[in-house]
Amino acid sequence: MIFLLILIPLVAAGLAFAIRQDALRRGILVATAMAHTTLTLSAWWVRPGPTLRGWLMLDAPGLLFLSMTSILFLAAAVYAVGYLRTEKPGKREDFEEGFLFTNAPEAVFTGCLLMFLTTMTLVTTSQHFGLMWVAVEATTLASAPLIFFHRHHRSLEATWKYLLICSVGIALALLGNFFLAAAATKSGGESTALVLKDLIRDGGHLNVPWLKAAFLFFLVGYGTKMGLAPLHTWLPDAHSESPSVVSALLSGALLNCAFLGILRAQQVCAAAGQDLFGQNLLILFGLFSIGWAAVFILGQIDYKRMLAYSSVEHMGILALGVGLGGAGTFGAMLHAVNHSLTKAMLFFVAGNILAVYKTKTASDVRGVLRVIPISGVLWIAGFLAITGLPPFGIFLSEFTIVKAMLDQGRTWIAVALLSLLSLIFVGMSSTVLKMAQGRPSDGVSGPAKGEAYLAIIPPAVFCVLILMLGLYIPPAVSSVLHEVARGLGGN
Repeated sequence: MIFLLILIPLVAAGLAFAIRQDALRRGILVATAMAHTTLTLSAWWVRPGPTLRGWLMLDAPGLLFLSMTSILFLAAAVYAVGYLRTEKPGKREDFEEGFLFTNAPEAVFTGCLLMFLTTMTLVTTSQHFGLMWVAVEATTLASAPLIFFHRHHRSLEATWKYLLICSVGIALALLGNFFLAAAATKSGGESTALVLKDLIRDGGHLNVPWLKAAFLFFLVGYGTKMGLAPLHTWLPDAHSESPSVVSALLSGALLNCAFLGILRAQQVCAAAGQDLFGQNLLILFGLFSIGWAAVFILGQIDYKRMLAYSSVEHMGILALGVGLGGAGTFGAMLHAVNHSLTKAMLFFVAGNILAVYKTKTASDVRGVLRVIPISGVLWIAGFLAITGLPPFGIFLSEFTIVKAMLDQGRTWIAVALLSLLSLIFVGMSSTVLKMAQGRPSDGVSGPAKGEAYLAIIPPAVFCVLILMLGLYIPPAVSSVLHEVARGLGGN
């Protein structure tokens, strides 16, 4: 099954590059996404065994993040069909600030989108640290053309920063692999393979100084790709300049893949009895990321950049939860699910707003509830969800993390977190509510035939899911979340 999960989107990507008919290519995109999601969900009932001598396997963290990736990709594929109907190759039209943009050929866009799914699937199923490193680097190469879709000078700058900064980060992660190999080498010259299960089994025999050095490089390297401040500088540009369907995948799926690399390293540290070393660093980076995001969200004039900085904030919350350990780890895993669904929903709606208003400047967008009412309602609901208000899922996951802080006697961390979250709420509300309300500018009108179903169904479904997760966690999901938490030393 694991081979099928990787090969199906890979073969579909080759077909997308070769096929000339747009309708057939879009059909392949949706069919591939549906097949991938079906296989992924079936793994919840029958977990596939390890293959390639244990290099590929679906453990609990991999299954959790693969499921989120697959579900988000299916929604993105449906959304992309409607998006590509209006954004045809070679079309030129006025865009904000008077610039012109040319869309990338649809074959390149669809093919790279499917390659992106292939590489993220490989990340989530990789148990060998070297193979995971290759897969994470491949996600960069597959997604870079997607960021450059609009062929705009700002898209070019965002793509260049993405490639350069993430390549530096992944190079540091490669050093982490070298140091991990040194930590796994025993005095007699015999070494443990860089397979997660073997490293956990021999955790008590790992060289601690080399292991600590390896974790530092993994944290900085994969933390760059994850968007932890101050390593996040590629993220606001890439999320802002990408098509909204790509931004949803970058924020909701790609960042999770990088986070998984850090989780794998923390699992090895926990097996070696060095879990506190990694946890303290994660708390430090987590708090710094949340604080950094709060500063830039306040007064943000670009609503897509605002969502990008919100991703930096929530990656910090994930790091903070894992750093706490115990119930905080469970809360972090639940938060990863909630954030992926909510942020993808918001980027889809942001794409709907951008299609009507032709600008990303928040001050130029007024009356969304009047012009595109369904998207307006989803925009408000997404804002309430992403800022952690009940009864949405993020409230529950953040509440779990804060409770873990108080139970551990870390009151000062809880106070700092709640203070920063309050600032972020103020910053986002001043932007989102003004966009939703008021009178639209002259000449701005909604679609003549109403909002397209393909543009509103994906975010609407996600809105229902995040509302459900705030009220009820399915037993199967709860079981996997607990299994992940136990694997990271949580209770």
